[in-house]
Amino acid sequence: MCARNRRQFLATDRTTKKVVIGLDDTFVPMGFRQKNGQLAGYDIDLAKAVFKRYGINVDFQTIDWSMKETELKNQTIDLIWNGYSVTPERKEKVAFSDNYLINHQILVTKTKSNIKTIKDMAGKTLGVQTGSSGAFDLDAQPKLLKNFIANKTPILYDTFNDAFIDLDAGRIQGILMDEVYARYYIAHKPDPSSYRIASDDFPPENFAVGMRKSDNVLRSKINAGLKALKADGTVAKLQKKWFGKVEE
Repeated sequence: MCARNRRQFLATDRTTKKVVIGLDDTFVPMGFRQKNGQLAGYDIDLAKAVFKRYGINVDFQTIDWSMKETELKNQTIDLIWNGYSVTPERKEKVAFSDNYLINHQILVTKTKSNIKTIKDMAGKTLGVQTGSSGAFDLDAQPKLLKNFIANKTPILYDTFNDAFIDLDAGRIQGILMDEVYARYYIAHKPDPSSYRIASDDFPPENFAVGMRKSDNVLRSKINAGLKALKADGTVAKLQKKWFGKVEE
C-alpha cells in the first residue's frame, strides 16, 4: 500500500499502523472474552486475518454497544466489527463493508414454559439487548411480536448474558436475539435441552463491518480482504471452527 493510501487507511492511529475495532466482548461466538481474559471469536479471527494481509495491527476495544455509532463518530474507534447487522437506520450513520454472514433474529424460551410460537408470548415478558438489531426489528415490525408482549415493551439489557440470567430465573419468558449467539450459548450450557428456539419468523439479516462514511479506502481494503479470504478457504475454515459448519 502506498504511503498516501496508508494514511487514508488508518483513520485514527497512523503512527503505530493499527486500526481500533469496537466490540461488545460478551457476544459469543463473534467476539468475547475467554476465562483467561483473552478475546476470541469468529469476528476476532476474521478481522485479524483481513488486516494481516496489509501488515496492520488490530486493537480491539470494548465499548458500550448502545453507544457504538457515537464512539465511531467521535473517532474513539475506527470500526464496528462484532456481529453488526445492516439496517436502514444504521446506513444513515455509517458506511458498511460487503456482507460477510447471514444471521436471523430468533425467540429463545425455556422448554418448560410451553412457549412454542411468537403468539404464545402474549402477555409475557420479553428481553432484548439495548441497541441490538433485535431491538430494531421489534420496533420496525411490531405486529410480529411487540404488540403481543406484556405492556408492548421489552425489558432492556446491557448484555445477552444478563438476559439469560433473568430467563433462567423466570423473570422474563423470552429473549429476542441473534441466532449465532443463541445457538452457541445454548450448546455450551450444562442443560441445552432446557431451552427452546421458538421462532425464526423475522426476516434474515446481514452482518457487515461499520465505519465512517469518509473512510473509502478502508472500506475497499476490507472488502478486498474478505473476498480474498473467502477465495483461499480461510472463511470456510473459521466458520467450521466457530459455527461447526460453513455458513452462507
